[in-house]
Amino acid sequence: MTKTKVKRIGILTGGGDCPGLNAVIRGVTKPAQDMGLKVLGILDGFEGLVEGKAHELYNQDVSGILATGGTILGSSNKGDPFHWPEEINGKIKIVDRSKDAMRNYLAWNIDAMIAIGGDGTMHISDKLSKMGMNIIGVPKTIDNDLEATDQTFGHDSAISVVSEALDRLHTTASAHHRVMVIEVMGRYAGWIALNGGLAGGADIILIPELPFDWNVVYDRVLRRNMSGKRFSLVCVAEGAKPKNGTLITKAKDIRRTDPIQLGGIGEYVAKMISDNTGLETRYTVLGHLQRGGSPSPYDRILATKFGTNAIQLAVKKQFGKMVALKGSEIKSVRIADAIARQKLVKPKDQAVLAASAVGVSFGTEKL
Repeated sequence: MTKTKVKRIGILTGGGDCPGLNAVIRGVTKPAQDMGLKVLGILDGFEGLVEGKAHELYNQDVSGILATGGTILGSSNKGDPFHWPEEINGKIKIVDRSKDAMRNYLAWNIDAMIAIGGDGTMHISDKLSKMGMNIIGVPKTIDNDLEATDQTFGHDSAISVVSEALDRLHTTASAHHRVMVIEVMGRYAGWIALNGGLAGGADIILIPELPFDWNVVYDRVLRRNMSGKRFSLVCVAEGAKPKNGTLITKAKDIRRTDPIQLGGIGEYVAKMISDNTGLETRYTVLGHLQRGGSPSPYDRILATKFGTNAIQLAVKKQFGKMVALKGSEIKSVRIADAIARQKLVKPKDQAVLAASAVGVSFGTEKL
């Protein structure tokens, strides 16, 4: 379906929102219009592509949105065209509506589609690419779990929220001599807990990649208490679990491609520490605070670089590619390669080793 010249660009933001999405939209739209290209904003992620919801984007639409959180186009993490929830006879059934997505793509005369999103969005993009859609990916996720890029935009903003929250909890924990447990996002990857916990001075960091030993956790907080440090900060990823334990979940939603909704590990860890050490313990769940608000300066810059490079790939008709940060440069990789495996924390990652060197415990005997 590649035409002689790219004249019309589609753009959508899929999956969960995060700071920096608007910066990418701006980074695509402004240079595209300078080149005389039309830009069509697809509303509510892939939902808009399936249901035919879109409007033209002009310069005035993207002026002043660099520092704005969320997305002016709307998003959805339940709009997978290949896993579409539809109510049939009062029950939710999963159907395939990818042909509707392709039909609208063709009806709108889109020459190149720019899809901004995380792992789920890139999987959908890869499937649509194989159906003939000219698609380019832009990696977004606070979880930072896409292997093909050194960092995704949104991650820096999220760990800034975690770091500030730990700073605040530090003072109240110290004042009341408590153990404070903070639960953060990240799903099956521990990057938010690791980087946010390291930046915020957490004493214990619990991540999915390193199943923890309850006795090691108890021993750490008790030893701190006995040595005169009468408080502890525990940063736990929502996907963390004890050795031989299972994930703590709060719900299951079949409308999502991954139906499992994680949550509750922070409360569980706090109760176990309190019950087994006798130390007063409280927990805080940051939740969607990590997704909201203005992007950090780093994310504004990275998102702008991603957007402007994505439009260059579109003009050059380099479809089936995703922009990626490699070192300090923006490169392109095949979307298929970007989703080949999930980027997880390795036990010998430099951040893990640095945290261990300054006394952070990961709830394990040794790394």
